[in-house]
Amino acid sequence: MTMSFSHQTLGQRVHFGVGNLTTDVRTEAKRLDAQEILLIASGSAEPAADDLHATLRIAHRLDGARQHVPVEDVELACDAATQAGADLILCVGGGSAIGLGKAVALKTRAPIIAVPTTYAGSEATNVWGVTEAGAKATGIDDVVLPRSVVYDAELVRDLPAELAGASGMNALAHCIDSFWAPGADPLNSLWAEEAIRALRRGLAQLAEGSIHSLEASQQLQYGAYLAATAFASAGSGLHHKICHVLGGAFGLPHAQTHAVMLPHVLAFNLPAAPEAGERIAAALGAEGPIIGLDRLRTQIDVPRALRDHGLKEADLQRAAQLILDVVPASNPRRMTPADATALIRAAWSGADPAASPERPQQS
Repeated sequence: MTMSFSHQTLGQRVHFGVGNLTTDVRTEAKRLDAQEILLIASGSAEPAADDLHATLRIAHRLDGARQHVPVEDVELACDAATQAGADLILCVGGGSAIGLGKAVALKTRAPIIAVPTTYAGSEATNVWGVTEAGAKATGIDDVVLPRSVVYDAELVRDLPAELAGASGMNALAHCIDSFWAPGADPLNSLWAEEAIRALRRGLAQLAEGSIHSLEASQQLQYGAYLAATAFASAGSGLHHKICHVLGGAFGLPHAQTHAVMLPHVLAFNLPAAPEAGERIAAALGAEGPIIGLDRLRTQIDVPRALRDHGLKEADLQRAAQLILDVVPASNPRRMTPADATALIRAAWSGADPAASPERPQQS
């Protein structure tokens, strides 16, 4: 068998540990020769941010980063960075804090150190996103890839079970999208499979009541990182295109939207991607990918209906059109207007993904 593909590798230094937060961040700040640091934190990450604030030279601090990176927040943060003369951006939190830091880096070109406190995976990608007037613009630029990432399992062991489960499903979405994204290749698929195995182990431990288990936390962090590296190289597939457009247009919560949409997108693409389905099923340890994913969803009790998270029935027609507008050319299955309508209605109502049409539409 011959192979022909091009693979993009992104360069960053990554630390994994337990109780390693301040030591590793100080090491990386020194390596990057930081003099004036802009600290950006999610609301839930303030205790960790406080620890870092006490040991580093922080020129300015921004707390309470909001979802979907509103453009007005970016403008305020960029002004703060300029006034402080910030030469390093330290992001502590989930995708909201890291996303805001990326938007600032895009403008200022300052390097980023990321300290993730969820499993969103933004720390391992060169993808940025900003929301303005109900539309989320995204792009790719290597300057927004954090130069350093510090994973400390202590920072995620107290995540509320609902958020941990939804965030873990977000990481699984990175894996699954990597099988049919525009830059899918054998290396990305290999990392995605290993990530699925790690996430399955961590989520299963979480479901058993091991929310405070450091082993579960480290499995989930490891899986989330591998998932995001696969996604960063493969690019954004159908699932992520849908979630980004829904989040920007309707203000839906990020992790919960991923958790709801993932099985429906997987079920839609499976008839046209049987080999990917077999590999996903094997990594999930199940006889089928939908069965394995649903088993995990049941174990950790993740969200199942977009109507429970802010999407109104009156929005479905507009949502279907927005979805049609972002279907990647590389998607293995062509999507018709009827497909888009059926997909978003099923996700809105919480219908069984296994009931999705089994045969791909013929072009």
